[in-house]
Amino acid sequence: MSSEGKKLFNIIILGVSFMFIFTAFQSCGNIAQTVITNLNNTDFHGSGYTSMSIIYGVLSASNLISPSLVAIVGPQFSMVVSGVFYSLYIAVFIQPATWAFYTASVLIGIAAAVLWTAQGNCLTENSDENTIGRNSGIFWALLQFSLIFGNLYIYLAWQGKTHISESDRRTVFIALTVISLVGTVLFFLIRKKEDTKAPGDDDSTNEILGESSSARNKMMRAVAAFKKSITLSFTKEMLLLSVTTAYTGLVLTFFSGVYGTCIGAVNRFGSEEKSLIGLSGIFIGVGEILGGGIFGLLSKKIRSGRNPVVMLGILVHFIAFYLIFFNMPNDAPIAPMEGTDQVAYMTPSKEVAMLCSFLLGLGDSCFNTQLLSILGFLYSEDSAPAFAVFKFVQSICAAVAYFYSNYFLLQWQLLIMVLVGFFGTITFFTVEWGAAAALAARGSDYSSI
Repeated sequence: MSSEGKKLFNIIILGVSFMFIFTAFQSCGNIAQTVITNLNNTDFHGSGYTSMSIIYGVLSASNLISPSLVAIVGPQFSMVVSGVFYSLYIAVFIQPATWAFYTASVLIGIAAAVLWTAQGNCLTENSDENTIGRNSGIFWALLQFSLIFGNLYIYLAWQGKTHISESDRRTVFIALTVISLVGTVLFFLIRKKEDTKAPGDDDSTNEILGESSSARNKMMRAVAAFKKSITLSFTKEMLLLSVTTAYTGLVLTFFSGVYGTCIGAVNRFGSEEKSLIGLSGIFIGVGEILGGGIFGLLSKKIRSGRNPVVMLGILVHFIAFYLIFFNMPNDAPIAPMEGTDQVAYMTPSKEVAMLCSFLLGLGDSCFNTQLLSILGFLYSEDSAPAFAVFKFVQSICAAVAYFYSNYFLLQWQLLIMVLVGFFGTITFFTVEWGAAAALAARGSDYSSI
């Protein structure tokens, strides 16, 4: 297999592994608050929103050290260990205990920081200036198939149910735990970079010297990665992109946790309200996959750069927010176990709710594929620190959003996303124009994504 073929193989395995892990985790996130609401009449007294807030809060702090950890143990082993912790978090729901639930939330926050930093490092190592857009799209499309499979199972298993029994819960979460472990094992298939040492360098003397300096070299790489993360955080480009990244964190919270909870709380949807959570996730996944395919796989045929894709993303999201505002009751995010009988500005429509799910996914893929692409392009030599900063900002904003989701009515959550999304789009445009101008000065082609 050629060098380029091996790199593409690694990208596909990376995407498929993430697809399995996040089939489990994102499905877990979509139904966590609904399941927990049914558990709170027992000895369990946890909150799905609070758990997610803890996860993303710890994730944001852990991104300060994740580049150092990846530098020490390597991206492949980092992803394997992180995948194990994802599986443990999901397994907690098989027999929930409040202390285990929140402890697992802390651990998975650390694991997520390492996982996503290693993912960015692996993506960049297997890409170059000409393939980063394509590879970002392939990875994103494969990852988002996770929203299809897990939510399809939930939709079929929970159809017609208004209460989630203990048996239903255990069956779902045992299956999700196994799926997550499958994705973790697949990381072992990623092929490492070829050894570039000359034959004469492989003698016993060099092996002894290598062993004696290995620990010192790893520590130096760890310290250098940490310093680079701090330095990159305060560059003009990263500060501007942080506004766009912050928006993706808010949207991530909304479509992965809040919107499904809203749908499940609308009593006017009748006996379908719980199964519609799974169907909503499927439509989000379709939007994500479509966006990843169009703006990743076909990137070379799009000759106008990244800005039009981001513009499409914000317009699609604004349409979705407008329709959600009219379709969903204001108290849906914080409704009690009994749900809400309130009506917004129209009678709640399942068709409009599913359309909004699709638009949320499509718009999110527009932003994330272009952020992955521009980060890999601008920071090809410092991929791990750059992606750590990206996940730091995204996760801390997701944590804040999960926290206020416990208290804010739907209209205020939508307003926050509209404002941050508007400014995030402008700041992305600014960075893209700067990168295009710099390349034009060097005589390089920047006409494609």
